[in-house]
Amino acid sequence: MTAMTADVVVTGYGVRTAFGSGPEAATGGVFAGRTSFRRVRRFDTTGFRSGFAAVPDDTETPALSGALREVADAAVGMADLPAGGETAVLLGTAGDFTAVTRFWRSGGEDADGVADTVPAALAESLATRFGARGPKYAFTNACVASATAIATGCALIADGRVDSAICAGGYLVEVENQAKFDSGWALAKDGTLRPFSAGRSGLLLGDGAAAVVLESADAAHRRGAPALARVSGWGMASDAHHVARPHPEARGLVAASRLALRRAGARYVDYVNAHGTGTKHNDIAETRGFHELFGPAAAAVPISSTKGSTGHLLEGSGAVEFVIALTALRSGIVPPTAGFTEPDPACDLDYVPNEAREAPLRRVLSVNAAFGGANTALVLEQV
Repeated sequence: MTAMTADVVVTGYGVRTAFGSGPEAATGGVFAGRTSFRRVRRFDTTGFRSGFAAVPDDTETPALSGALREVADAAVGMADLPAGGETAVLLGTAGDFTAVTRFWRSGGEDADGVADTVPAALAESLATRFGARGPKYAFTNACVASATAIATGCALIADGRVDSAICAGGYLVEVENQAKFDSGWALAKDGTLRPFSAGRSGLLLGDGAAAVVLESADAAHRRGAPALARVSGWGMASDAHHVARPHPEARGLVAASRLALRRAGARYVDYVNAHGTGTKHNDIAETRGFHELFGPAAAAVPISSTKGSTGHLLEGSGAVEFVIALTALRSGIVPPTAGFTEPDPACDLDYVPNEAREAPLRRVLSVNAAFGGANTALVLEQV
């Protein structure tokens, strides 16, 4: 006998990118095919190969804890989620190590922020803010961290362990990761990220944070909360291939996507928000993976990487791109791959270059991959 599982729905969300705070700012940039890259001013990039990132034109690195509170407040407010329930809080983050810099610059007076360097402390802080008494987890598995938070929230709800979950994640550009990616020659020197394009020369980092409120469909119905979409499938899998490079055939990404589609009871989707980092290895492997996943139907599926607009948001990628996929589903508009110049013969699918497209969207897929071979897939459907 198969155990019954609860349907999972989205009832609220909040998002912040380099385009600004709120869904209007993010989608106004992403769906318009705009880019948000500029030379970084918040730290000294002298000596870097690339000093570009998707950031506002500011001179100070903002606190990640503040960005997470902002998007979580927006999500909980939209959902009108009552405080004090058995709500899970699941967070994708590596912590905020700029808090240590602020501590030293303050002469040791800004000691409260040092706790923000601990990922679990950020999750605990959000739980306390909303009076959430359910499980609290912090995921640090790089670029799939916040997608893992969402998938875990779905699993907790589907299994009946909680009725609701606040899932969030974020990353704000800071000198440590900029230096690491730069020293690895991974960043685009010309300040443009061109996913799946023949002219691509690397990735660029970006500011981003997002939060979503997930609930069981029954719980949302009982309290009269409108369901924005149904999360019908989720999957996670490993390449077991290389510490930094994806499997050449995107084996883990395909496995995660198949798990998600199987859970959703589907074989195809109407749109894919790809991981699409604008690097040689990722984009070619991902294209091969989509061919394997969808077979002959792959050519008919619109696929885009919104990192061409937002930059690579590291731990925040999954949550922000989930919100973008949700917006696409609800609006019937496929966001474009910004920065696209010319087709790469090895990336031969419909990557929606530079201009958004109207399409009847009933089911969409958002995928992410990370160093260490981790992969996630999330399926959203109309309710």
